[in-house]
Amino acid sequence: MPSFDIVNKVDGQLLDNAINVARKEIINRFDFHGSKSEINLDKKAMLINILTEDDMRMESIIDIIRQRMIKQHLNPLCLDFGKEKYASGFMVKKDVKVKEGIDKDVARKIIKDIKDSKLKVQAQMMDDQVRVTGKKIDDLQAVISIMRQGSYDLPLQFVNMK
Repeated sequence: MPSFDIVNKVDGQLLDNAINVARKEIINRFDFHGSKSEINLDKKAMLINILTEDDMRMESIIDIIRQRMIKQHLNPLCLDFGKEKYASGFMVKKDVKVKEGIDKDVARKIIKDIKDSKLKVQAQMMDDQVRVTGKKIDDLQAVISIMRQGSYDLPLQFVNMK
């Protein structure tokens, strides 16, 4: 029986490349000349640490990271911008979490949308992904098109088409 998986994964190497290019751009930009701005990527925790001097520079750094992710073909929707923390002195610190996997609420919404489409497919939650099975590949392709039209605040990928 044909099936595929709906997942949310971020390629760690592409993310690392995007962060490195953003770091180089910040070093070379005139408005960051002489500032103490830093960007670090923790690959194991999938966490981006940003440290800079004020809110204006923080917003600029976030925009640079988004642009570099788009150029690396990564969707910036996977970034979870938390609250800013004020580090020692006048420094502003922000930890940006990279979201991977599909949480239960979004998975329920995906399954509900698939069932509402009245296609002859079955969808089930498996850990942090959703598996869709059906008798016809055309029905599975229709499900993929429905998922691309929906808004789930996550970048979805469709893998393991069998």
